[in-house]
Amino acid sequence: MTMNFEREVEERLVRYVQIDTTADESSPTSPSTERQYDLLNLLVDELKEIGAQDVRLTEYGAVLATIPATVAQDVTTIALLAHVDTSPAFSGAGIKPIVHRHYQGGPIPLPDDPEQVLTYENSPYLKDRIGDDIVTASGTTLLGADDKAGVAIIMAAAGYLLKHPEIAHGPIRIGFTPDEEIGHGVHADLPDDLGAKFGYTLDGAHRGELVYETFSADRAVVRVQGVSIHPGWAKDKLVNALHLAAKIVDTMPQVTLTPETTEGRQGFIHLYAMSGTAAAAELHFILRDFEMAEMERQGALIQQVCAAIGATEPRAHITCEVIPQYRNMRYWLENDMRPVDMAVKAYAAAGIEHYFYPIRGGTDGSRLTEKGVPTPNLFTGMQNIHGPLEWVSVQDMALAAEMCVQLAQMWATNG
Repeated sequence: MTMNFEREVEERLVRYVQIDTTADESSPTSPSTERQYDLLNLLVDELKEIGAQDVRLTEYGAVLATIPATVAQDVTTIALLAHVDTSPAFSGAGIKPIVHRHYQGGPIPLPDDPEQVLTYENSPYLKDRIGDDIVTASGTTLLGADDKAGVAIIMAAAGYLLKHPEIAHGPIRIGFTPDEEIGHGVHADLPDDLGAKFGYTLDGAHRGELVYETFSADRAVVRVQGVSIHPGWAKDKLVNALHLAAKIVDTMPQVTLTPETTEGRQGFIHLYAMSGTAAAAELHFILRDFEMAEMERQGALIQQVCAAIGATEPRAHITCEVIPQYRNMRYWLENDMRPVDMAVKAYAAAGIEHYFYPIRGGTDGSRLTEKGVPTPNLFTGMQNIHGPLEWVSVQDMALAAEMCVQLAQMWATNG
């Protein structure tokens, strides 16, 4: 059976990315922003329109649905998942997607900011996609292919399976989650509500990428309480929290253990936000490594630095809280590689050469795997995420949708 998903995945992506779904780390709600409901509610309507069953929007902002089995025998229930939110690292408001048809190579200037030019130098994978239809934003926003490409892929594959009941597959659960970009995508109730034995996130990059190993992640919040007083009368009284915060930053590693000095399997500590006044200041770090022992050393290092700086000024109060976020899915998947093995077969059936890639980041699958639903990550084609040079190939997305259909059949045959 010939499957051609190109026009559908393109149409869905272009439509979805124009909906602002930026997450907000400071928000206590789930979803963290009301605007995420604009896409979540749309997906509820579209899932019902294509004939999905059990469609609902949970109290914590996840959309769940079922593609019923087409076989009588018991087949393992699997889930396909993507997140609807976009990163707060760059603007996701007013996105103007542009489709560059039949890309012929060379630089791609983005019209709304002459400084933003997509090239082989800043995106080497672009050279591999000559001839494809390339989707970018206009230069002043991110695109939002992370992870609306995944959403579009899953919706296209789900619609195809529902239109073709002659395709043998077991029950498939669909999950669209909020707030993955701020580490809140997997609510405590999601594993049970999902009701799947294994899952797959569509949140990967290059064609053929298959991920069963991610960073482990913690977050650290350092709070510095100084002594505030009018600067005109500050002699021997003022304790400037900003000065102490600067000393903490200056004492942390600068030429090693930072994102800009590490690659491959090396971890890092990343200062990503700081704020405050002379009276009080806060520093926000993320800690990343593939190995838990290294994660523990990173947390201990930040705490030691804070203690050392605090000892130089006993009138100040400095605290460091290390907060767990997610863990390397490899720790669980290496004990049961069935979902990975089935994905390898699905890639081959779709004519895709797979390769294993440990990603320097995490997915909702990291948390789901830790919570008992082993969930490797599959490719979508998204590139240069979280910035104005983000792009995706329509043809990569179409192949990913075909691979999802093949995956459903593989579980019916072998699962």
